[in-house]
Amino acid sequence: MEELKAGGITLTWLNGGVTHMDGGAMFGVVPKPLWSRKYAYNEKNQIELRTDPIFFQLEGKNILIESGIGNGRLTDKQKRNYGVTEESRVEECLKKLGLTPAEIDIVLMTHMHFDHVLGLTKTVEGKLSSVFPNAVIYTSETEWNEMRNPNIRSQNTYWKENWEAIADQVQTFTDELEVIKGVRMIHTGGHSQGHSIIIIESGGETFIHMADLMPTHAHQNVLWVLAYDDYPMDSIAAKQKYLPPAMKSGSWFIFYHDAVYRAVRWNENGELLDSLQRKSSVM
Repeated sequence: MEELKAGGITLTWLNGGVTHMDGGAMFGVVPKPLWSRKYAYNEKNQIELRTDPIFFQLEGKNILIESGIGNGRLTDKQKRNYGVTEESRVEECLKKLGLTPAEIDIVLMTHMHFDHVLGLTKTVEGKLSSVFPNAVIYTSETEWNEMRNPNIRSQNTYWKENWEAIADQVQTFTDELEVIKGVRMIHTGGHSQGHSIIIIESGGETFIHMADLMPTHAHQNVLWVLAYDDYPMDSIAAKQKYLPPAMKSGSWFIFYHDAVYRAVRWNENGELLDSLQRKSSVM
């Protein structure tokens, strides 16, 4: 497991599984000759997207960012459609850290699309139950409302099986929430109407998780947004707002999906200053 130690905290990437999604969809209107220079693709024109939760400890709390794709939550057809070649090993990773899922105190969910939320539940004796039974699960009020009442477009990714078993653990917020000292969730919209980003400040360092507004390092350009985005102009506006100051200050950008980098720091011109690369194996 890769670790980033900075600002008095340690961020650890757990193995949450992997998907392979259409490269054209992941880069929207950007022509393939441009995006393919920055991110590898396979013979099916798919790009590798990790779904690896980020674990850290702060203020005496065990915290996860996102939850992975879980185990046994997808049918064989869904695995083929989403290019799933590996399912979650989060529990094994936590065990290596000397923890159990029951010891997770907080789960921060930037949004509730299937590839972020499947790892919150598992099947036990034929019923879905919470993987992190003692955790408070945070997401925006807008996201939680749409999760339970999806529209004709979003019903393909908001499934009732993904929220029913954890409903009593969810706490929501409207615009911004300081979950604990130094950890903020900010509602941005864009990728989904309820999408949020996460900013962590500790020991003079800042870590920013743009989630699916910038799922990989190759999405640094503010105009490079996903065809999956429900509100692409909101995605662009959020990137315009948060990327330049974070780059200028030398903040760390941390990723859930990136198959190349776990974290990067760019200068204000977008040039790479520092990075933590993903190893071939995440265990």
